[in-house]
Amino acid sequence: MKAMRGFDETLAELAGYGERFRLTVEPDPDGSWIPADRLLDPASPELAAVLEAERVASGQVSAHATALTVMAVYASTVTTSALLSWALFDEFPDLGPGNVLIRLGAEHGFDAVAVREARLGRGLDLVVRQVLGEHLEPLAGSMRAATKAGMRQLRGGAAFGCAMAFCAASRRPDADVDLLEAAYKRFLAAAPADFDRLGQVVRLAEGDRSGLFYLRNTCCLYYTAEDGGKCASCCLDSPADRIAVYRRALTPG
Repeated sequence: MKAMRGFDETLAELAGYGERFRLTVEPDPDGSWIPADRLLDPASPELAAVLEAERVASGQVSAHATALTVMAVYASTVTTSALLSWALFDEFPDLGPGNVLIRLGAEHGFDAVAVREARLGRGLDLVVRQVLGEHLEPLAGSMRAATKAGMRQLRGGAAFGCAMAFCAASRRPDADVDLLEAAYKRFLAAAPADFDRLGQVVRLAEGDRSGLFYLRNTCCLYYTAEDGGKCASCCLDSPADRIAVYRRALTPG
């Protein structure tokens, strides 16, 4: 078994994979931080504030479309660092909802993610329980109750966000794509039984570059927003069209 890493060392290495993996520890209580566990209450003012911020930022025209977009953005930014850290080091910062604070951005998405306490967990079962069982799945249920958004589509956003932990990291020039691909398969095998039907990770190569990319089977409806558009992974495009776009992302220049 690998020796436990220091919390600061883990956070520094995660940040090197991109902004979506950056965490703050014990931020100043300036009133701008929202406790993530409050979002699990469908009647909470905090959840209403998150949904309203997205509605205003993107120009969404319906409550259910707003919720679907929020779910995809939330899952692909707030909890991704736990999954990447598990894949790389077999240990991860505690991103259960009781330990997470978020700060809304001025535009579409979240400006920052913080943890209340600097603690690390270890193992596949624990990361699946914290990220899915305690956090994203209850959040999907909360937004379903608040907006009547479809549960399958909400869970599709969660599946997309989880996959992005592995896919986004795989595009770093020095990324170990073999390790990330194998870790995603292990994660998927430990996730709820129907999680694999919500989308598919594909591995693509162009020249000496390769990466992991996600093909969604559900839609976040961001294309219906005034300032929105179709995501690269959008199921409204054929798999062949999406793969062609992804291949261009691997082409130098």
